[in-house]
Parts: sequence; C-alpha cells; structure tokens
Amino acid sequence: MTAPGDRGVVWLGSPSFPDAAREALGNTRQRANLKHATTVIRDKRLAVASELDDWEELRTAADAIKTRTLRHLDHHLVRLEESVTAAGGTVHWAADAAEANRIVTELVRTTGGSDDEKLEVVKVKSMATQEIGLNEALAEAGITAYETDLAELIVQLGDDRPSHILVPAIHRNRSEIRELFAERMGAWGQPAPEGLSDEPAELAEAARRHLREKFLRAKVAVSGANFAVADTGTVVVVESEGNGRMCLTLPETLITVMGIEKVVPTWADLEVFLQLLPRSSTGERMNPYTSSWSGTTEADGPSDFHLVLLDNGRTDTLADTVGRQALACIRCSACLNVCPVFERTGGHAYGSVYPGPIGAVLTPQLVGVENAASLPFASTLCGACYDACPVKIDIPKLLVHLRAEVVEAERGAGGLPTGEALAMKAAAAVLGSPALLGAAQKAASLGGRALARNGRIGRLPGPFSGWSADRDTPAPPAESFRAWWRKNREGK
Repeated sequence: MTAPGDRGVVWLGSPSFPDAAREALGNTRQRANLKHATTVIRDKRLAVASELDDWEELRTAADAIKTRTLRHLDHHLVRLEESVTAAGGTVHWAADAAEANRIVTELVRTTGGSDDEKLEVVKVKSMATQEIGLNEALAEAGITAYETDLAELIVQLGDDRPSHILVPAIHRNRSEIRELFAERMGAWGQPAPEGLSDEPAELAEAARRHLREKFLRAKVAVSGANFAVADTGTVVVVESEGNGRMCLTLPETLITVMGIEKVVPTWADLEVFLQLLPRSSTGERMNPYTSSWSGTTEADGPSDFHLVLLDNGRTDTLADTVGRQALACIRCSACLNVCPVFERTGGHAYGSVYPGPIGAVLTPQLVGVENAASLPFASTLCGACYDACPVKIDIPKLLVHLRAEVVEAERGAGGLPTGEALAMKAAAAVLGSPALLGAAQKAASLGGRALARNGRIGRLPGPFSGWSADRDTPAPPAESFRAWWRKNREGK
C-alpha cells in the first residue's frame, strides 16, 4: 500500500470513486450495516452534544487553537522534541512513509529480542501507521504486527481494509464477525471457542482471550497518538476497550508514530479537545480510557520510548492557506456519520486510509490531487459535514477549492483547456448572443423531442451518457418561452 513519492495514504490499483461507489451501491448487506451503525452513532452524538450549553463555544475555541497552532507549527514541534527528550524519550523525524517504516523496523529489530526469537509487535489502533502501510513493511522485514483494537482485529483476520475512521469494521455485522473468528482466529493465535455465537459479549470475550497472550508476551508496542502536548512532551491516546492501556504499559519498548499536526501547545488546549472528541466520535461524555505519558519513568511502564514525527505530505498541505485547515482534523469521524454519500457507499469506495468527507479533502492534498482526482467530487456539498465537525473544518469550501485544482491539473503541462472549459466557453458565447441562443433552443427542442419516449428523455449518447445514465428529463416543449413571448408580444 504505497503511493507516488512513498507517501502511502491511498491503495494503489483501487478504482476511481465513481466506479467503486457504483459497485458498493449494489452491496445491499453493507448498505444496511452502514445505515444502522451511522444512525445509532449520529443520534448518540446529537444527544450528548446537546447536554453542553457551550458546545458551539467549544467548537469555536478548538478551531482557534488549531488555526493558531498550524500557523506556528514549526515552533511547537521543536518545543515538543525538547520536552520529550528531556523526559527520557527519543524523537525521530520522518519525511515520508518509507522513512517512517525504516525507522520503526530498525527500532523493532534493535529492541524486540535476540536473533533466535520471533519478532512481533502489538499495536494500538492508529491511522498514521495505516497511512504509511506499516504492517506490510514490518511483514516484509519478518516482523509480525498484531492489531489489538477489536475492529482492527476483525479487519486483520479478514485480510480486509478499514472502512471507517472510528469503526474500521463498520461494514460487517456480528454474524459475519462470528464466522470470521471461528475460521481465522486459530491461524493468528488462540482459536475461538467451540460453539461461539454472534452475541456481542461472547465475541468480545473471544477477542480478549485471543489477545491476552500477545499482550503478556510482546516486548514492543506501536501506537499512534491523538494529541501531544508541546509544553510537557506528553503524548495522549484515547480509546474505549482497554487494549491501548495494555499496549502502552506492558511492553519494554513503546514506539509512537504521530502526524506532525497532532501537537497542541498546552494542557489547557488539550482540555478543549477532550470534551469535543468523545462526544463527536462515540457519543460518549468522556473516553473510557485516556492514557497519557511523558517520556519514561523507572519501574513504571516501558523503559524505552520513541516518538516518530511523520510529515508524509503534511508540510505541502500546510503551504496551502486554504487547504491547510484539513490538518485540524482530530479523527472523530463525525463527518462520515452524517454524510449521505458515505452512508451509501462505505469507506472502501474512497480507495484511501481516510474515507468520507475528510478523506475527500485530506487525501488529495497528502498525495497530490493528480493521484486522487475523483475524491473532491465524492460529495453532495450539502454541508452536513461542516455542521458536525467539532473543529469547524469547512469541508464544502475545501471540496470546491480542490475541484478547481483538479481542473487546473487536468489542463496538462501545455496549458490546454479541458473539455469542460471548452463547453463553458461555448455556452458563454451562446448565452451572450440572442440569435445564437434562439437557434440553440430550437435545435435542442427538435433533437430532444426526437429522442423522447413517452414524454421523457432517457440515456443520452456521447459525452452526456454519464450524466444521463441515472437521470431522465422531460421532453422539451415545442416552443421556447422566448419564442412564445415574442409571438404574443408582437400580436398585441
């Protein structure tokens, strides 16, 4: 899973969004799973957000903090490095996915055991490590990575891809999960118990038993980070299952891969996000597990801590004064749960680690719009994502901004106009001339009525076939309004 420039983020070979979405729409089981799950999460989020009288003020504060931090990101990152180092940790800088994977692989080889021991790591759910394809890179180096988040475990056992930021296995229902556990758990460790049902409690217990030996055996853990406080060098992970706490405390070595945009200046800033994130993501008032650590402490937790600060296209995104606000994302997935497009197509259609509305604006910037040209168009521009976003990212504005960049990129090096630009130029000429407009209307009326069946026009030939494949329009009238007006006016 790599993209041009070793940036990762997208699954190369994936079909464009329109093609993938068309296939996904035919998967009725997946659509039912998605509709049920997103509706439940959406309703819970609305309920707990409405409990806070200052919800909108918190969103405004989060927006201001992210905007200010991104404007001075270099300063805060240097401050973070100083604080982590002073607390006993080690900071590594990775320009892209290849460099990050190389750093983590070397660290695991150095700290994971002797030459005759099997090298393995346990992992906390992490979008950053998915972005760079870390599991695949470790596997190529002979290192096994075990996902410990329940949904990520389901994805891994099924040799699948995540389809949601918060709930990676949202596209599967519990009967599918039971079958997967029964068939595949044994190949990865302790098998599922005989007679396993699809009751959630039994499935969770099977996962706990399967993972416990891995927690107790692993010498190295790999995590992502939700936030990092520059002033103190504190890294923060929030999660709901307790698997993160096991990974963050039991192994001897902890390696955290963090996008450079996750830094916040102070603990006071962090407090704002810890109110917004759980409500926006899982519809909870607070996270069941909020783990924070600063470097290393003797006889308490891992004795060796490494923080890998990942760029991977973020600096390029930061240079775009309009597009940079996508870096404010706190990965809550609220925009996915309200998006009518995502609810029907699911996350796989986006062909990226980051699905949904935020993926449609973040992925093209991380890998270049030419490598994800269809994603900015994967939206209705209804604005529901902006209303739901806890940090007020104006996703509709970014979509329009990136659509313009896609059009410019399609012009090519020679600056040749696109077919759409030529069509708009021709339309301007016709609309600017009464004579040409009248002639065009007459021709359209004659042609349209010739193509009509039972008063409606179905699929059109040529360049209009794509638009008309799922739409039909009434046959045009025999007489245009302009012609009617002229005739009646002259008859007076």
